[in-house]
Amino acid sequence: MSLPKVFVTRRIPDAGLDLLQNRASIEIWTERQPPPYKVLQDKIRDIDGLLCLLTDRIDKNLIELGTSLKVISQMAVGYDNIDVAAATARGIPIGNTPGVLTEATADLTWALLMAASRKIVEAERFVREGRWQTWEPMLLLGADVAGATLGIVGFGRIGQAVARRAKGFDMRVLYWNRHRCEIGLERELGVEYASFEQLLEESDFVSIHVALFQETYYLFDRPQFDSMKPSAILINTARGAIVNPDALYDAIHTGKIAGAALDVTEPEPILPDSPLLSLPNLLIVPHIGSASIKTRSQMALMAAQNLIAGLQGECLPNCVNPEVYERKQ
Repeated sequence: MSLPKVFVTRRIPDAGLDLLQNRASIEIWTERQPPPYKVLQDKIRDIDGLLCLLTDRIDKNLIELGTSLKVISQMAVGYDNIDVAAATARGIPIGNTPGVLTEATADLTWALLMAASRKIVEAERFVREGRWQTWEPMLLLGADVAGATLGIVGFGRIGQAVARRAKGFDMRVLYWNRHRCEIGLERELGVEYASFEQLLEESDFVSIHVALFQETYYLFDRPQFDSMKPSAILINTARGAIVNPDALYDAIHTGKIAGAALDVTEPEPILPDSPLLSLPNLLIVPHIGSASIKTRSQMALMAAQNLIAGLQGECLPNCVNPEVYERKQ
């Protein structure tokens, strides 16, 4: 009996690939850049399973070409690059990798917050450029973190993990979420529920942890930046399109906010001629929120487990459209 055919859209950690060995006939796209859409169109016609990344456009047209496709497994938490409705209509389950990257992303959020507040990148550049001549009392003055107010927009696993880290800095933590958390959790984490407007007005640091939906597209636009403190710093480790890049540039350039630190951009990757790159008080890193050895290996393993379950006709351990199983009953 022949093994099911699988296409993996990029080289992933061995933990995932090793699990797939002897369970599937695997083809891996080994280029650094994602496979072009035309390649995906060609490959999907003849495969049983697809293991993809958030950089791959898995739209309705592509899904309909996959006449033998049994499962789509994404090595990421988010899945806004996949047409979930189209896959569900075909009875194709979609897997993701939730939970595993919570701590790594919270760590990076905190690294960005600290780096932006104390101007670490600007200071390091200052030294490398040979400009460090003496100790100066007014040089590269940053914002205090201890005792400051942190506003967390979106209070799921990652938002809560960020709040836990804030305890060590004796910060006042405000959070806004579509649904208020239980009072017991608020007390445990030492956080206060606030309206979105209150959070923006009172926070020294605003950290974004909402998913990208139609409702959160450009959630941060000119009116929101107008509401923030001129000393505030924005941190985004969620999705780039939650922030309007033109509005962000204007807000930083005109001093409406003090700066920002981004792990994600709109578009992504950021264009080389983007005006955002001209801002010295804007820190940008290339979507490395989950980029720890342990976390990426666990993500690859979970993606492989989802893929294998789908190929065997079993329920995916982590499925974003479980209604496909109801349709089959």
